Amino acid sequence: MSEFVGDYVAPNNLLKDKIILVTGAGDGIGKTAAKTFAAHGATLVLLGRTTPKLEMVYDEIEAAGGPQPAIFPMDLSKASIENFENLAEAIDQEFGRLDGLLHNASLLGQRTPLANYNFATWQEVMQVNVNAAFGLTKSLLPLLEKSEAGSIVFTSSSVGLKGRAYWGAYSVSKFATEGLMQVLADELDGVSNIRVNSLNPGATRTSMRATAYPAENPQTVVAAEDIMPTYLYLMGEKSREHSGKHFSAQKR
Repeated sequence: MSEFVGDYVAPNNLLKDKIILVTGAGDGIGKTAAKTFAAHGATLVLLGRTTPKLEMVYDEIEAAGGPQPAIFPMDLSKASIENFENLAEAIDQEFGRLDGLLHNASLLGQRTPLANYNFATWQEVMQVNVNAAFGLTKSLLPLLEKSEAGSIVFTSSSVGLKGRAYWGAYSVSKFATEGLMQVLADELDGVSNIRVNSLNPGATRTSMRATAYPAENPQTVVAAEDIMPTYLYLMGEKSREHSGKHFSAQKR
């Protein structure tokens, strides 16, 4: 069952003094989420594979008067557990804790029947969408434990709840994402202040959406800014009692 809080109105200082890491922060929903979190007081750790894009987000946050962010370029398709542990060590030295982790980075892969799916592409999608999310979470858990109320948000999809033809590795990876969220939430239930949830952004005007639906008029799809209330809710105080749940950013 999916939860909907898309009508949530966040106070301006909702995330004041919070340290939040966003993966895939250089573009699309990740970029918008990072800027939105910063606008509500958070200090951002911007993670992505393209340094110039991260620098642009950094500049936009500073120009808007947000707290000075940190940039960590990383290609999740090639990242190792050592890379994740080095990141955790750097965050620990710089900030001493982590309050929020948004797993936003994902690869779409191919839209083709499984019988025709390229194995190397399958492995790359699983690496970025599942393996890297696991490795990053595992490495950052000790820092999230230092927060009064740590929040981990995994990005889900409707094709991670019900399989659909031709969605291939992306669909399977999102089923795995839901499983990873549920297992971790159950393990932390009652023994940790960390909450773990998944969020389906729904149809959103991004480059990934345009690739998946090339014939679609982008103006008929909501902008990333319009789905931010749910992202703010899951990083803010109101969601402290929710863990192990699936949220939808848009009404179906």
